Amino acid sequence: MRAFWRWFLGLIWVGVSADRAGSPVFSDEIPFKIKWPGADFTLSTSGGLYKEDDYVIMTTAEKEKYKCLLPSLSSNQEDDVKEYDGPSPAELLEPLFKQSSCSYRIESYWTYEVCHGKHVRQYHEDKETGQKINIQEYYLGTMKKGSVPTKNIEGQLTPYYPVEMGHGTECSLKQNNPRCTTVLYVCHPEAKHEILTIAEVTTCQYEVVVLTPLLCPHPKYRFKLSPVNDIFCQALGGSPLRPQSLSQLDREQEELLKPPFSSSGERDQRRSRGVGWWKYEFCYGKHVHQYHEDKEQGKNIVVVGSWNTEDHIDWAKKNVARSYHLKDDGAQKVKVVSRFYGRGDVCDLTGKPRQVIVKLKCKESESPHAVTVYMLEPQTCQYVLGVESPVICKILDTADENGLLSIPS
Repeated sequence: MRAFWRWFLGLIWVGVSADRAGSPVFSDEIPFKIKWPGADFTLSTSGGLYKEDDYVIMTTAEKEKYKCLLPSLSSNQEDDVKEYDGPSPAELLEPLFKQSSCSYRIESYWTYEVCHGKHVRQYHEDKETGQKINIQEYYLGTMKKGSVPTKNIEGQLTPYYPVEMGHGTECSLKQNNPRCTTVLYVCHPEAKHEILTIAEVTTCQYEVVVLTPLLCPHPKYRFKLSPVNDIFCQALGGSPLRPQSLSQLDREQEELLKPPFSSSGERDQRRSRGVGWWKYEFCYGKHVHQYHEDKEQGKNIVVVGSWNTEDHIDWAKKNVARSYHLKDDGAQKVKVVSRFYGRGDVCDLTGKPRQVIVKLKCKESESPHAVTVYMLEPQTCQYVLGVESPVICKILDTADENGLLSIPS
């Protein structure tokens, strides 16, 4: 499989670097798609032109040979920024800053709050006995009253509009200097001001990317729909229509993308993921396992946690089992549900049973059955398992105050 990927990436590199003017062109803004047609096919004229002598011969690790026709890329782009006389970026974003709108991103431990034109906050909520909620929070940046949320970038052709926020909570790692954040607003016509990414680029200095449709009227930030450039690879010398390794990869992907929650049986409710030595298996309402498979010794299983309704309810009384985010109309919608799985195998380092918090998160995706799974170990033998999928979006609103779900049969 590794040899196939070297071949596959090599093909992409040739396609991207192929230049008809004598110098290499490298850009991740130019999308390519490899197609595997039969002997007879009609060349596409969308996104590129083709010449019969403009091809490469590629050979896989299994000695399969393909003749791949490469597109001739055009670099003609009309720059209409000079002709634009509409509102400035700051004026386009002004309604967002004036309406006291906030966007949220929920991670495994921290929740991030961007109140546009006001502040960026990082916080975590914990419940104590008696339903008292303790909040741990840091302001990553704030706007002073009367300051203009803008940064001079005239003359730069950038896909984002930056807004600087300083005056955050003091950072002990930087001699108590205040934290600061740059919020990068990026045009996306279908966005709803959601946070795409948030990162700590240097110590106590952060960068947030927010998608918004408000910038799209400005040509400097306008969303560009690039045509997909097809690379056509035809089998040679009795080779299969598509490489065997690629066909096997497609079958594995189809298996992985099956829905995690289903009433059709336990098999559809079990998800296995992981790279390296350990892999992990999540069976909804049953257990979380960590395991390693060896051809000689078989399967070594560690029980990370087992489901028990009473244990979970006891945990939910002291912790936040259900988190919300505000929709544009002001309504609350469940974004994350946390479930406690305890009574795992005893940990050699702590002498206590392992336990795991499973965080079920709604994640929009073009693929309705896509599933993202990750495992964290914030404390020794105490884990966080994140499961994100569009399928989960359908059931989160059924969660009660303890995070117990009603999954339809």
